[in-house]
Amino acid sequence: MKGRMMPSASSRKTVHLTVAQAIVKYLQVQYSERDGNRRRLIPAVFGIFGHGNVAGLGQALYEYGDGLPYYQPRNEQAMVHTACGFAKATCRLATLACSSSIGPGSTNMITGAATATINRLPVLLLPSDYYASRYQGPVLQQLEHPISADVSVNDCFRPVSRFFDRILRPEQLLTALPEAMRVLVDPADTGAVTLALPQDVQPAAYDFPAHFFEERTWSVERRQPDRERVREAVTLLKKARRPLLIAGGGVRYSEAHRELKRFSESCGIPVVETYAGKGVLGGDSKFLIGGIGIAGSAAAAHIASQADLVIAVGTRLTDCVTGSQSCFNHPEVRFIGVNVCGHDAFKNGALAIVADAREGLRGLLKGAKAAGVGTSRRYRAEIGQRRREWEALVDRKVPVTADRALGQGQVATVIDQEVRAGDTVVAAAGTQLMVAHMLGTAANGNDYHIEFGNSCMAHELPAGLGVRMARPKGEVVVYIGDGTYLMNPTELVTAVQEDLKVTVVLSENHAFQSICNLQAARAGRDFGNEFRTRNPRSKRLDGDYLTIDFAANAASMGACTWRVTTVEELRTALRESRAESRTCVIVAEVDPHAGMPDSGVWWDIPIAETSSDPVTRKLRAADGNRKRQRFHY
Repeated sequence: MKGRMMPSASSRKTVHLTVAQAIVKYLQVQYSERDGNRRRLIPAVFGIFGHGNVAGLGQALYEYGDGLPYYQPRNEQAMVHTACGFAKATCRLATLACSSSIGPGSTNMITGAATATINRLPVLLLPSDYYASRYQGPVLQQLEHPISADVSVNDCFRPVSRFFDRILRPEQLLTALPEAMRVLVDPADTGAVTLALPQDVQPAAYDFPAHFFEERTWSVERRQPDRERVREAVTLLKKARRPLLIAGGGVRYSEAHRELKRFSESCGIPVVETYAGKGVLGGDSKFLIGGIGIAGSAAAAHIASQADLVIAVGTRLTDCVTGSQSCFNHPEVRFIGVNVCGHDAFKNGALAIVADAREGLRGLLKGAKAAGVGTSRRYRAEIGQRRREWEALVDRKVPVTADRALGQGQVATVIDQEVRAGDTVVAAAGTQLMVAHMLGTAANGNDYHIEFGNSCMAHELPAGLGVRMARPKGEVVVYIGDGTYLMNPTELVTAVQEDLKVTVVLSENHAFQSICNLQAARAGRDFGNEFRTRNPRSKRLDGDYLTIDFAANAASMGACTWRVTTVEELRTALRESRAESRTCVIVAEVDPHAGMPDSGVWWDIPIAETSSDPVTRKLRAADGNRKRQRFHY
């Protein structure tokens, strides 16, 4: 036929496969590439099988999955957290696939999906779904929606996914899978990607084009900064007298550590790190003054309060970083946002440089050098003084009396001192992430992975497994409290099964103490946060502390264990655990009432407007920090 290109012989070849088999084969030939470094995009799959996926993806992995190793977790939520840890440790250039059965197996992944999407971490979720056909009538675990017959529980994934699709016909994979890969590798759009797979569609067969299963490399582009925006930013830098640089997780993911340090030191600008950015500058920089936010250093808060220009690089500027928009008090403060995501770059009315963090910093450094940008001697001297204040806080020794246990600050400090270059400390919700953020220095060249975007308890241990999978060398120290451990200790079994050695430092403080402290500050009373027996007199949970043998529990799942009560015992246990080849758990008895130093940053947690309790009324009357909140536009 004239004017029409006939398909080549190779493009007409087909492969007869089920939907599940096609997914397994397709994932094995997907690669990511950045700066000439190519790697498998999805090198493994985690899954818990049920009637929704055992005859579909389970069969496909057995027959075709030699190049897609299967891992067996103990909890569906946990396997998504593992994928998050893996993605973070690979700078978002690779992730894991997660398969579940229908119903609760699928919905168990939703918390992990939310954590991934909020933190902009790629994960591939393959939840099983109901039958596409309806011969069966209402099936096991089906939600019968009264007005939408096509709704399933998997629709819960929609708001927490960056891309969602339900595969109702085999040929839909031809567009759905490439789009899923595109979103996974897009630095601006990445997060949880969900492909819901009906139970009867997974084993359905189709003649797929053979070329669909050829290797494909997805290039992760480094978006270049607009020259005019850089010029405008340099003008602001030139005028600024007290600039401040906030380093977020985007610095880590773009591997811009060196550029951050060069820009800071060349221009004489102090750097504070967000929770996701913890450790990106390294502890040896004289311009690093600690973490910023509700658990940051008071030195960082002081500089932030007087900054006339804030350069926010790779950060979402959440309320825990900005003190609910009360941190920046200079009357004429301006913002520059360097972010690959335009939504984040424009926050706070910033001059937006929508670009890869590394390339954005390179452009700013080049322009700043040409313009002779540099801070005054007086400001640099103040920066030095603030850094010394932070160092003194880190080095301060909290006394331990005979009748009191370790303090959380001591545990975090000892961990920071004992880790080495190549090690990673993982923390998430609770007091542990707060003291790690405030007191961790990364001075030994180690890394910190702190999850505070979703503040998700039970993230830490499985995320540590993901880090270990991505980084076979170095120690992975998972720093958690007893509350988090009780939520999901069972991934210790996965660690032992797969020989994924992590060292868990478990602070036993008999409570959700970070919330207990928050409760004391905002309500004035302790209620429902400590692990106590029910008091027969008060009828409340204010009796004796529960007695739980965490070391025995961990040992029963195959871990090597220690119990420690002093600084030296903790230090010795960390050194001994380094020599172990199997997963280790160090249980540290921690004083439940040892407080943290003041960060100098307020957090907007409302106090009851009316109460018959005089303590609550007094707290409400004394809360004047709200006056410092500002809209930045």
